[in-house]
Order: sequence, then structure tokens, then C-alpha cells
Amino acid sequence: MATRKSRTERRADLIEAARRAMLRHGADGVLLNQVAEQAGLTSGAVLYHYPDLSDLLLEANQAGMERFYAARMRQVAGLTDPVTKLVVTIRSGLPVDADDVDVRLLCELGGSAGRNRVYAALLTSLYDRQVSMYQTILETGSARGAFALAADSLTIGRNLVALEDAYGYRIVARHPTLTAAEAAELILSYARQVTGNPLEVA
Repeated sequence: MATRKSRTERRADLIEAARRAMLRHGADGVLLNQVAEQAGLTSGAVLYHYPDLSDLLLEANQAGMERFYAARMRQVAGLTDPVTKLVVTIRSGLPVDADDVDVRLLCELGGSAGRNRVYAALLTSLYDRQVSMYQTILETGSARGAFALAADSLTIGRNLVALEDAYGYRIVARHPTLTAAEAAELILSYARQVTGNPLEVA
């Protein structure tokens, strides 16, 4: 006998179904019946948990963004060496591969942001938080003498996030000669120049 799913589990399933539907039909063009199809439910069942489809789509997009800020912050929370923190943060900001769902969804959002103010605000908030994340690492490293910054932390942080975004897009766009490892090394080459540190981590 199948175990009945809790409301929380069902909502989590719907968030994943919405993410699949957005990848297939576009971030700002997905319809209720398309989400229901991905979830294997009726439209009425989807509306039972999310009476407003836009609320579901918003949660689905926020779930993907979690990885690129909050999850990265948790990943380096226990690290004390700013050099290690910077390297780990750079490497964790790129797609795993060309099929990385989170990055593909962010690219979809980017294409929709000009038409959707909510999506534009989400992406702006994510960008600003990522920049702030880098600023904290850079300023800590500078204060400890590990980094000799060639510019202010805001400028460097913005450039690091912009490089992540650009290379991430190229990877999911299936550039034939660019891997996540190669992209990370390219970003690190910039970081070495602006921190005055070889950024070598064992």
C-alpha cells in the first residue's frame, strides 16, 4: 500500500514539476496544465496546493537560486582560511555540466527578466548577495594580509560574479571546448591578478 505524501512533500514535488515545466516551456510562458502534466496530477490538484500559479513559479525559481548563495555560504562557513574560501566559492558558482538544471533555469529567468519585474528583482537580489559574499571574503583576506587587492572589493566582487554568469551560460549553451573545470581556472586566473595571491589550495 502506497504511503500518502504529506503536504510538504507534495509541495516539494510540485516545485520540481514547475522547474521541469519552465525548462520545457519557458520561465514566463508556462501554463497550469503544463505544470500539472509534469507532476502527473490534475490542474485542480495543483491549485489545491498553490491557488495562484505565480506563487508556485516564484518558489520554484527561488529554490534554484538557493544553491548559488545560501548553499555556498553554508559550504564555506566552517573554513577559516580566506584563500580556501575564495577558491571554493569560485568553483561552486559554475554549472556541473551542460545539463545543470539550476543554471539552465537561471538562464531562462535572465531571458524573461526584461518582461517580468518579479524575475528581474529576483535576479538582482541574487547578484547583489553574491557580490556581497565575495566582498566579505576579499575584505577578510585583505585584513589578514593574504590578499593585496588591486581594486576595491565591490569592483572585484562584481567582476567575479559576472565571470561566473558568463562562463555558466557558455557551459549550458554547450560550448564544445569549455568545461566547468576550465571555466573555474579562467576565473581563478583573474582572481590571482586582483588579489596578488597564487590561490593554491591543496
